[in-house]
Amino acid sequence: MVSLINTVDTGHEDMIHNAVLDYYGLHLATCSSDGSVRVFDVKNGNQILVADLKGHQGPVWQVAWAHPKFGNLLASCSYDRKVIVWKEGASNEWTKFYEYNNHDSSVNSVAFAPAEYGLILACGSSDGSISILTCNIEYGVWDSKKISNAHTIGCNAISWCSSTVPEPAFDQRASARNTAVKRLASAGCDNCVKIWREDADRWVEENRLEGHSDWVRDVAWAPSIGLARSQIASASQDRHVIIWNSTDLTTWSSTILHTFDDVVWSVSWSMTGNILAVTGGDNKVTLWKENNENQWMCINDDAASTISQQNEQRTL
Repeated sequence: MVSLINTVDTGHEDMIHNAVLDYYGLHLATCSSDGSVRVFDVKNGNQILVADLKGHQGPVWQVAWAHPKFGNLLASCSYDRKVIVWKEGASNEWTKFYEYNNHDSSVNSVAFAPAEYGLILACGSSDGSISILTCNIEYGVWDSKKISNAHTIGCNAISWCSSTVPEPAFDQRASARNTAVKRLASAGCDNCVKIWREDADRWVEENRLEGHSDWVRDVAWAPSIGLARSQIASASQDRHVIIWNSTDLTTWSSTILHTFDDVVWSVSWSMTGNILAVTGGDNKVTLWKENNENQWMCINDDAASTISQQNEQRTL
């Protein structure tokens, strides 16, 4: 059973594109076509506006929280081609910590790497490239690397692989461990999902996952909880969500989760990686879980009944 916990009146003056809770679920960050980023205190059912951040000159597409070990840091990306990292100071005042403006078109996605790797931010842009920004915490200096021509026409989304390679929880073989390799997945207008691996001082394309027939709008790498597989979800304008599975990070198999009635815009995993949330142009949020027969089932009642009726109609 899925129930509504809280609603937040953000006060944005235009469409909201993203809303993300911080690590502890105490603060909510939102961004909008009105060009602003807003931070709310939502603990104990509150919805108190604590910051209204204005630094972009265009729609803000996405926000991302850094791990709290680095302090309260929030990244935002915009149509104005800029990425801004905001920081909360000692007096609860939010200021601009870093600004990156080395993309030639809209920056559509930002994602912080697992904290074990340090303070690293990946950015995907409509100019087709992906930037990897690394902060030297001690000196507050940022370094940037760019994956040029990552996706033809543009990159729509990025998602990091967990810092540990999935393996059986009690497998103690040292040879099974490969924790130092950084990987991320990207989704693009070339209908592909790509997996990138850091190799020395550059990033190389490790895999190209082809299965969609239209732009891939989102990609989400499932958290690792000790299972002997990696799992990625991708969402596309072809109305499909595809689940990609691999046991060795080399060979990937695909399963179509469901064919939806409209464009699928985003996918997001639960913290334990066993439930997938899907949103799309049908104005629904559906939750999916894999059963013991490796079949994906919709588990939120309202949407499940609708999907069941649609499947029955298709069968008829």
